[in-house]
Amino acid sequence: MTKIKSYRLVKEITTGEYKERGSKFLAFVFPCDNIDFAKLKIDELRKEHPNAVHVCFAWRFGKSKYEERYSDDGEPNNSAGKPIFGQIIANDITNVMIAVVRYYGGTNLGVGGLINAYRTASQSALEKSTIEEKYISDFYELLFSYEETGTVMNLLHRYNVEIVAQNFDTSGPSIQFKCQVDRSALILQSFENPALYKLRLIETEA
Repeated sequence: MTKIKSYRLVKEITTGEYKERGSKFLAFVFPCDNIDFAKLKIDELRKEHPNAVHVCFAWRFGKSKYEERYSDDGEPNNSAGKPIFGQIIANDITNVMIAVVRYYGGTNLGVGGLINAYRTASQSALEKSTIEEKYISDFYELLFSYEETGTVMNLLHRYNVEIVAQNFDTSGPSIQFKCQVDRSALILQSFENPALYKLRLIETEA
């Protein structure tokens, strides 16, 4: 399985709106990483919009193995939740929930009209979002001799790692650092001599 290198998140709550033949579609984008919070926001929207006929939504949580769901909330099958979810996929974002509140305007839009309305409302809210890319990091511990200190520090600087802990006591020097996963292969190659270095992976930040 290929290790992912990064993931994309929305940073703030944003809203959007779309109107079609009297119906109004209000979209809300929420940074969200769990079902309980998502359900809470959906319940809040139902209370804030008691005259709305539908609150449709989609969410995605996780960074490699995704937890995903979308709901039409009574609209025709796949006419609401799926086009909302399609905007999550199109923007390649995770830890997000998008809900669209619909006020009925008295004219049926048909399945094609609904798909366009829910997609466009979601898109309008996402266009206001700040999307941030977060990089996955590997955490390592490196043991080495004092004679190798200069070489070690030069290599770590070259690969732009973040040193999180250093120890230079009588038991021998050690450094804990993290680096983006796409640089891990180079790190492993640079410190592959077991006579000089002992490098171990502590954890991967997912």
